[in-house]
Amino acid sequence: MNRLDAKAWYYRDIFAREEGLVGLLLVDDPYSGRPLMDGSDRLVLIVRESVSSEEEIEHWIREDARIQIRRVTPGMLEKWVVNGDRSKVQWLVQGEVLSDESGFLDELRRRLDEWPALLRDQKLLSEFSRFIVSYLMAKTDSHNGQTLDAYSNVLAALHYWAHISLVEQGMLPEMTVWEQMRRVNPGIYKLYEELTTSPETLEKRVQLVLLACEFSVLTKMKSSCALLIQVLGSRTEPWSVTELQMEPRLRGLPLDLSLLLQRLVHRGLAREIARPGRGRGPLKLELRYTLGDDRS
Repeated sequence: MNRLDAKAWYYRDIFAREEGLVGLLLVDDPYSGRPLMDGSDRLVLIVRESVSSEEEIEHWIREDARIQIRRVTPGMLEKWVVNGDRSKVQWLVQGEVLSDESGFLDELRRRLDEWPALLRDQKLLSEFSRFIVSYLMAKTDSHNGQTLDAYSNVLAALHYWAHISLVEQGMLPEMTVWEQMRRVNPGIYKLYEELTTSPETLEKRVQLVLLACEFSVLTKMKSSCALLIQVLGSRTEPWSVTELQMEPRLRGLPLDLSLLLQRLVHRGLAREIARPGRGRGPLKLELRYTLGDDRS
């Protein structure tokens, strides 16, 4: 038995009998891409049916190795994937499976490899929501003369645009996303270079990227919001915002639904319908949403 096997059996022996265990994963050097971000030499990821806040994270030391113990639920892992936490997704891909009797971890890894349609569409919608929020914040800052804040927000928008581009090609964003973009989409990488290294004034660099982002918002909206558009068209009765938030395909996603719906309505991809709300009085109407007239 080699040293790695001995480590694996040690952690399996300790944690495999925890109540409600779904899976167990061991990750050596979990922050290899960002060594200054955390002092852990090893990560033990314990997937359980339920986890209390008091036991989510523990720090151990054994044989001079710093060990991070994390307990998560299957739902939390699903959110990691959809929300795009690159380091955590890397744990799922690279970790050594010590226990997986239900096959959950194997299935999750297979989904990461194959990118099923729903997961891809959830990821696109989430990244587009972040993209448009960052873009509009940068545009507002620029209009108000807050150039440094506009720079920070437009740089964030570029990151989310890069993520959209990668997801469209069936790829997960890596830790070094701009090295990835240099290979995958030189156009977006060129914008990143223009923003960060161009000799132009900061204000001009920000304006250049804002113009490119504005065009991308227009061209990417329908494809990136395909899941939300699909949900809107899945029934004849218009949706309230609360109903959309509780819809299983959208629930838990990091979305600014109000902003997305507003933009879809503006483009004709969704329609607003005002209806009297219960107990709200004759002058108060509730806005609901359904599929728009622009099907092109």
